[in-house]
Amino acid sequence: MSVKVLNTDKAPAAIGPYVQGKIAGDFLFASGQIPLDPVSGALVGTTVTEQAEQVMKNVLALIEAAGATPDKILKSTCFLHDIADFAAFNEVYAKYVGQAAPARSCVGGLDLPKGALCEVEVVVYLG
Repeated sequence: MSVKVLNTDKAPAAIGPYVQGKIAGDFLFASGQIPLDPVSGALVGTTVTEQAEQVMKNVLALIEAAGATPDKILKSTCFLHDIADFAAFNEVYAKYVGQAAPARSCVGGLDLPKGALCEVEVVVYLG
């Protein structure tokens, strides 16, 4: 099986020793996305709602760059700085995944890169 690195300027560049995602066969394994503006690299928003909007835009940019749509997300893992933000985060997240919501885990009480309030990573079926 060939493995290809996913790279798009529509999502933030990696800020460490990792890539935006890897495509292996019919699957995209996307790195976690925090609320960074893809152009400036600056953190976007001060609330979990504002930040979740940017996170999901970044996630969608990776999915689209791989040639897929949100209904192909099989699994997501969501990370929250404060689990008390769960309901507010879910409101934004649901707008982006729609009725085809994937399997998901959500973990709270974490310090995230650059002081972000949320982060999302996904596994996407490309077939």
